Parts: sequence; C-alpha cells; structure tokens
Amino acid sequence: MSITIKDVAKQAGVSHSTVSRALHGSSLISGETVERIRQIATEMGYSPSAAARSLKTNRSHALGVIVSTIDDPFFSEILQGIEEIAQAHGYSMLMAASQRDPKREQAIVQDMRERHVDGLIICSASFSAEQRRKLLEYGIPIVMVNNQAAEEYRYSIYHDDVDGSRQVTRHLIELGHRRIAYLGNSLSGRTTLDRLTGFRLEMEAAGLAAPAEYVYEVPGSHPEDGLAALDHFLNLPQHPTAIFCFNDMLAIGLLNGLHAAGLHVPEDISIVGFDNIVFSAYTNPPLTTLDQPKHFIGAEAARLILGLLDDEEAPEQQIQKLKGKLLVRQSTAPPNE
Repeated sequence: MSITIKDVAKQAGVSHSTVSRALHGSSLISGETVERIRQIATEMGYSPSAAARSLKTNRSHALGVIVSTIDDPFFSEILQGIEEIAQAHGYSMLMAASQRDPKREQAIVQDMRERHVDGLIICSASFSAEQRRKLLEYGIPIVMVNNQAAEEYRYSIYHDDVDGSRQVTRHLIELGHRRIAYLGNSLSGRTTLDRLTGFRLEMEAAGLAAPAEYVYEVPGSHPEDGLAALDHFLNLPQHPTAIFCFNDMLAIGLLNGLHAAGLHVPEDISIVGFDNIVFSAYTNPPLTTLDQPKHFIGAEAARLILGLLDDEEAPEQQIQKLKGKLLVRQSTAPPNE
C-alpha cells in the first residue's frame, strides 16, 4: 500500500496542508520544520503523485528548456543551475535542442505545449520570433537566457558580452599586443556582434587599428571551426600576435592547429577564449578566458520563471545583465617581436 501525504502528516503530528507546504519549500514553514517533515517523508517512502498534483493545481510542475545544441559544454553548466533550483522547488525539467533547425524548433514548441509545461526557459540563440509569439499565445511564461533580441522579451537574464569582450581586449593591449585579431561565429547573431563591438571599442580607446582582415568569422563555434580558421590568420602578410576567440571551443581548435604547425602558445602567438568551459583549464597551455557565471545564470533563470508562476503581481518586465570576470592563465603573454 502506498504512503499518502496524510500518513506523513499523522507521523509528523501536523496537518496535511503543512506537509504539502513543507515538501514544496514554502516560506510559510520554518526551515527546521521543513527539514523534519522531509526526513519523515523519506523514511516512510512517500512519493508524491505527479498526476494527482497536476489535477489538483492545474499545473504539470515541469519546466521546459530549449537550447541551441547539447554538445556545447557552455549549456551544460546553465542546465545544472536550472535543474538545481527546479528540483528544490518540486519541478522537473524537460530539455530539447533546436539544432538551429526551424522545423525542429516548431516541433519542440508544440511538444512543450502538449506536455503542458508551466514555463519555458529559452537558451537558443536562434529562437524565432514566430515561435515566441506562439508560446505567448499559448499563455506559457518565457524567460530568455542570452542577449538575442532581449528587448523583445519581458523577462530575460544574460551576460554583458560587450563588457566581457572589452576585458579580454584590454588584457591583450596591456600585455603589449598591437596586432590583435578577432575570430567570431557567424551563426551566433547578436552575441558575436556584441563581442566584436567590445573588441573594437577597446581597440579604439587604445588608439589601435582593427584592420578588416584581422576580423574573421566562421560558420560555427566548435573546435573544428577554430582549426579551419587558422590558415586565414597564418596566411596574412603580417600575422596577429594575439587572437581573441568568440568562445573557448574555437580557441581549443586554434591551439591544436598552432601546435600542429609547430608554433608555440603564447611565445609565438597569444590565444584567448570566452566562456570558461570546464576544459579550458586543461588545454596545453591552460586557456586565458572570460568566465561567464553560467551556473548562476541558469539558477537565476529558474528562480525568475518560478517567481512568475507563483507571484500573481509579477513585474511587467525584469531584465538582468550580469558581468563576467577575466581568468588569466598561460595562453597569453607579451608579444615576442
């Protein structure tokens, strides 16, 4: 016979409504009481019925999350932050990757609707305005996680890429570099534009030129894309002494290509990434990069969407812009002229 919430309440000596609030982390119940009730529920083997809870509350207690791709470590840390907060509040997480495919994106939106997700967190850089309108028509709250068309979303949280890019560029300039190149991702839209803007602003502030041939974009952000870009920079009449990459994945590809070409980092050329994915500390040499607060961004996005679901008087708009921090490792050094 399955254990019910009334059984837990009887064992704890409280009402079943108190047990329900405690298991859902209500602020109306003291932390000590919440811990005691959860311990009793665990010992008794109580497992809440998601179906029954959904019928009673008219909620699925599921959050949908859409990412561009699942093979980028950047998203895994954001997802960890989302799931951590979702689980703590009794929510499950349904994740899907659009792979930047409009048809796939449309199918995902329909699936999320059919699964009756209570809210949706979008981490996809290419999410279309059409699908956004559909979600709003369905009445599904949305939180956007990145700076793609952030002004079109009432609720969003993202990293200040212009500021982060200026930090990276300033570091290279302070090391003495004057021939600095930028390697971007042409598929990333506003994100790569913001990082390129920060690069150019900092170069301009230092009175340095950023020639057109020193700005190069590839159609992707994976190591193979970074490797493919290497020939462009090495074939320039005067190659750059430092390259600022759109993300760590591109930088890792460049590092491997430079090693294969017999060039040394940072002695021959400095390389900087962006994002601080877990692998960046273990490259050869360890990669200097801009550390985005990825786990925190995910957690804040989850808190924001849960707040919208629980607060009948939610603000009309809430946009958070976070700043990252430069991590200086061994892939950058003064130019060896």
